[in-house]
Amino acid sequence: MVEALGIALGIGFTFTAVLLHYAKGTGWEPAEDISTALLERRAAAVPETDFPEPMNRSIGGGGAAIPAGGDAEGELADGDADEADEGFDPEAIPEDEVEHYEIEFAKEGKTIEVANNETILEAGEDEDWDLPYSCRQGQCLSCSGHVEDGPAEDFVKHSNNDTLSEEEMENGYCLTCTAHPTTDFTIETSETP
Repeated sequence: MVEALGIALGIGFTFTAVLLHYAKGTGWEPAEDISTALLERRAAAVPETDFPEPMNRSIGGGGAAIPAGGDAEGELADGDADEADEGFDPEAIPEDEVEHYEIEFAKEGKTIEVANNETILEAGEDEDWDLPYSCRQGQCLSCSGHVEDGPAEDFVKHSNNDTLSEEEMENGYCLTCTAHPTTDFTIETSETP
């Protein structure tokens, strides 16, 4: 009986001590929520741009807005804008002048025929490949790819390119959503400058 009384008193004292401990509190206070201040500080570090998505390159790879109003650099500033103003219209290619080229997709491990009036992205999608894209208008970098064989201008024509600089194209980068082949080459998709 003494044993049962000792166990009952032990349980009673333990229960009382635990009850008093939690009634009094632990003295622990949660830390201040700094998530809003941290997000505001990070947002202040990102430069503002004057143009809306999806053309905002600062999200996907850096770069500032090109000022509107004719302050262009490069070939447009030099007055050699004939081809740039005309653009490349793949729909204007007559059916009897459509040419097909062997394009090797390195990451997909396959070579396919692509017509010069079809984009690299469209050809990949026809093969049921899940290639990245966003705007489909040459205004972002989501679909960019890298031509392994040399400067992109030697292998593709863009129907629209608002994103890649001449230097990036010389390094072999192209926008698969608006790039039309002009010869055989190898491309790595999902490659951003």
